[in-house]
Amino acid sequence: MKLLVAVDGSEESNRALAYAAEIANATDGSITLIHAIEPDIHDMGGGEPISESDRRDRLVVDSLDSAEKHGRAIIDEAVEFAAERGQTVSGELLYGQPAKTIPEYAEESGFETLYVGHRGRSERAIEFMGSVARNVVERTTIPVTVVR
Repeated sequence: MKLLVAVDGSEESNRALAYAAEIANATDGSITLIHAIEPDIHDMGGGEPISESDRRDRLVVDSLDSAEKHGRAIIDEAVEFAAERGQTVSGELLYGQPAKTIPEYAEESGFETLYVGHRGRSERAIEFMGSVARNVVERTTIPVTVVR
């Protein structure tokens, strides 16, 4: 069985990974971890004026580098967490909105099931900000297990 687990460093995503590890151990399945990054663009300032195009390039590169480092750290921690549960897993960074890129990757890569954590925000917060878990469930055609 080919299992996909979306991780974000939260306790809820660790619980989703722990549950997926139980399933993988019972079914001789394999787990792939993913973390989607959507870097924010921030102006970190600077001492001298630069052209607008150079400024945009610097902002995107600085932000992307930071997001990639943070994303890799999340995946590395999850790999270690899975190893403690008897699973050797691989991990991959995705680029884009998590609610869109996670289900696309899951379907295009032929995963049989997807595991995500859910933080249990209030309905009002979900209406205002949305829920990655909810949007993933709505956008994919493969089975999704949401773990709290």
